[in-house]
Amino acid sequence: MKDLSFDLRWDRQWDYLARVRRPSRYMDEEWGTLKPKGDQEDLVKICLAYPDVYEVGMSYVGYQILYYLIKSLDVADVDRVYAPWPDMENLLVQDNEPLRSLEAKRPLKDFDLIGFTLQYELNATNILTMLNLSFIPMRSEDRGEDDPIIIAGGPGSLAPAPYVPFVDVFCMGDGEELIAEMLSLLFDARFLKRFEKLQLMSKIDGCYVPAVAGLRASVKRRMVSLQDAFATTSYLVPSDKIVHDRASVEVFRGCSRGCRFCQAGMIYRPVRHRDPKKVGQLAEGIITGSGYEELGLVSLSTCDYPWLEELLDDLGPFLTENRVTLSLPSLRMDPKAIDIALKLEGMRKKGLTFAPEAGTQRLRNVINKGVTEEDIENTLKAVFEAGWNKVKLYFMMGLPTECDEDLRGIVDVIRLAYSIGRSYNKRSSVSASIAGFIPKAHTPFQWEAQDSIESLKSKGLWLKSQFREKNISVSFHEPTQSFIEAVIARGDERVGNVIEKAWQYGARFDGWGETFDISLWQKAFDDCNLDPCEIASKSLSYDDILPWDHVDVGVTKAFLWSERVKALRGELTGDCRLNGCNGCGLQGVCFDARSGHDS
Repeated sequence: MKDLSFDLRWDRQWDYLARVRRPSRYMDEEWGTLKPKGDQEDLVKICLAYPDVYEVGMSYVGYQILYYLIKSLDVADVDRVYAPWPDMENLLVQDNEPLRSLEAKRPLKDFDLIGFTLQYELNATNILTMLNLSFIPMRSEDRGEDDPIIIAGGPGSLAPAPYVPFVDVFCMGDGEELIAEMLSLLFDARFLKRFEKLQLMSKIDGCYVPAVAGLRASVKRRMVSLQDAFATTSYLVPSDKIVHDRASVEVFRGCSRGCRFCQAGMIYRPVRHRDPKKVGQLAEGIITGSGYEELGLVSLSTCDYPWLEELLDDLGPFLTENRVTLSLPSLRMDPKAIDIALKLEGMRKKGLTFAPEAGTQRLRNVINKGVTEEDIENTLKAVFEAGWNKVKLYFMMGLPTECDEDLRGIVDVIRLAYSIGRSYNKRSSVSASIAGFIPKAHTPFQWEAQDSIESLKSKGLWLKSQFREKNISVSFHEPTQSFIEAVIARGDERVGNVIEKAWQYGARFDGWGETFDISLWQKAFDDCNLDPCEIASKSLSYDDILPWDHVDVGVTKAFLWSERVKALRGELTGDCRLNGCNGCGLQGVCFDARSGHDS
């Protein structure tokens, strides 16, 4: 007779799920998961830890890749965990229960490695919550032989100083090769002492181990060709709706457009394409295996993929047969992007999103956006004429050299969109989201000051006050959150002490408006005797030593400074794919999709 017994590991789970918001965040049995491997004691056990809730973390394509990569290795096994919402955190603390992995329900303290991704600065306190709930000492210096090694990757690892007190090993750059090399090394070294393992890890290209190398030791970002990078047609399908609920395939990595505020556009260089035939194979395999009805072609600027139209023609019959819609997450305001969008029937069901970023041509030149007033007007006419009736626009306020005219320019662009939309359809609507500029490491604007909280709030309220039409909605990001994000983004090791203090005062999910509390951070800054304005709101010079200067991302500091100088002059820098090499420091390592060789 078939065994009908249930696996009741972590018995309290069932009671907890009835008492928390969105219990699906903590349930496993997702489609696509793979069973734990046998002989776990002989394997390196790693838990991929995303420091935000399940529906955010499951939207992160990086963990889709790493999960199946690690499952493919003979030396390691992998599980996942996401940050528990405060209601679940309170239950775990109340019952002295440890935070457990999603699939095997294994306490995090029983893993050999815990791998955090540093995607967003305001997730910092959630890392401490997850360590605390796992009974793992928060600070690296306090961990012993029985504690997991805490590793971290993602963009935040390239400006690691604020996280140094809490992270043992920073993995810088593309993780496909790096993580496989690390796990193989740790398997061979599994009988060594903890510090001996750290010493070995410090010798891996792309690994920064502060306890071994010291603070501000030089380290270079790891880069791979997409032709050589691990890829899989398997896919984890979430148990509940997530933020980006679709299958995704990366078509290329990097961007050479050169927007001067954009960290991703600098740190993910050079541009590396994936062969269109490979993209098609991955897309068909993922859709067939997962059952998804939407496919996203992912990159920083998908319409720049040289073989996009060829790829769409090849994929078209398969997508039609399987009733799969195609989405392009990022669209530029240029004719090529619009021509492609017009051909995608699935995109007609949604509004289109564009990012002019600035309201005037002068300021768009400063940030090197490469979008003209004519581009904006022609794009808006094309999308509304084609039948779309919803457009969303992204802008920034507080950009370097911004003046009142630039703010009025944002109003003008929104009104232009509304006017054009109404001329085609009286039900047309325009929404605008306005974020405060945040100076980020490894960008031409890393030396610039952030606007004060008061200034950003005043600008945001003024922009909102300019519209009374019911079909125009304007929102702006909370300036106090932007301020804390800038402090962490530009901070040194002292900011780590502030993060810990803010966490002790109760800071949780600081990227969420409903849980963010600036007063907790203010008390933390006071306790640590640190003036946050000295970090976020101060202009820097080329000779200043920046907390991330020891990290070589490939793009040189001299190039970034030259771009800053050009920005202040209002000069544009062309895309090197079209106009020749700009000398950013990565000459000779741009990968060609067809051959896989450097070009």
